[in-house]
Amino acid sequence: MSTELTRIPDQPQALGSQLATAADNVARYLKLGLEGADNTVLAYSADLKSFGEYCALHGLCPLPADVATVARYAADLADIPRKLSTIKRHLAAIHKHHQLRGYPSPVHADELALVIEGITRTLGKRQKQAPAFTVEELKESIRRLDVTKTAGLRDRALLLLGFAGAFRRSELVALNVEHLEFTERALIVHLPKSKTNQAGEAEDKAVFYAATAAFCPVRCTRAWVQQLGRSTGPLFVSLKRGKVKGEAIPTQKRLSALRVNRLVQLHLNHDEEGHKIPEKNYSAHSLRVSFITVSVIRGQSNRFIKNQTKQKTDAMIDRYSRLDDVVSFNAAQNLGL
Repeated sequence: MSTELTRIPDQPQALGSQLATAADNVARYLKLGLEGADNTVLAYSADLKSFGEYCALHGLCPLPADVATVARYAADLADIPRKLSTIKRHLAAIHKHHQLRGYPSPVHADELALVIEGITRTLGKRQKQAPAFTVEELKESIRRLDVTKTAGLRDRALLLLGFAGAFRRSELVALNVEHLEFTERALIVHLPKSKTNQAGEAEDKAVFYAATAAFCPVRCTRAWVQQLGRSTGPLFVSLKRGKVKGEAIPTQKRLSALRVNRLVQLHLNHDEEGHKIPEKNYSAHSLRVSFITVSVIRGQSNRFIKNQTKQKTDAMIDRYSRLDDVVSFNAAQNLGL
């Protein structure tokens, strides 16, 4: 049986079948609720393909899968080894697939929970996390950009807006020019949808002017918009070669999340000559965690930080702040002895 994750049929069968027959609009909303975000569906598809290939190789049934099959799959992933977060994502994909097809899921079985607990103890709960850069490191990367060129203008706006707005890369690539509202006090970014706002309710971020124009996220974003020469459509886009040598022209094609990640790595992890700096391993996620870390260090309240990040709990602030350096961030250095 195919292991490809497909969207729930128009007429749900086992799962939600009673609701589906109650009213057409109930069935429609049930369908949307089960589908989830498009990015999640795509991620699950890749994981399910891996699970399907594994089952085919070992002569196991992927759907419906029994607990022993899933436990064996999880154990083999751990032995490779795969990260704990990766293993849990694969299990979530298997659970979702069974749920959509109307089969009982083996993922939440008590026996499997014990296996996962053993894997957790072996691999450790601490996951590799995107590091946080300092404001000076960001400024240094901005100084290296050639802002007389189109690529430099775009990348400067991307880095500064991404950091000052605590944006996820998925949010950055989804931004349109019409989502930006420039005011005297700040740039207001109207988010149509985000990871924690799948319902698409109105959600705003405020990005403020900086004293130095070269590092001002508002002025630099405005300069990029002026370069685009339009008032609607994708904000961060790919470039194409112009007729003049060295000329680059903005297209209408959005940058991909992968491309945003590579741009951040290019500018923050390399020196002036383009050589990789071994101790630097920043990624697009570092834009967000750096905002949180810098804000915590500078004494900003969790309420203020969450107003920008749109995180729901203080626990997420603790999780995202990179204050693990026992020497740099330790109350023991200020005891007054």
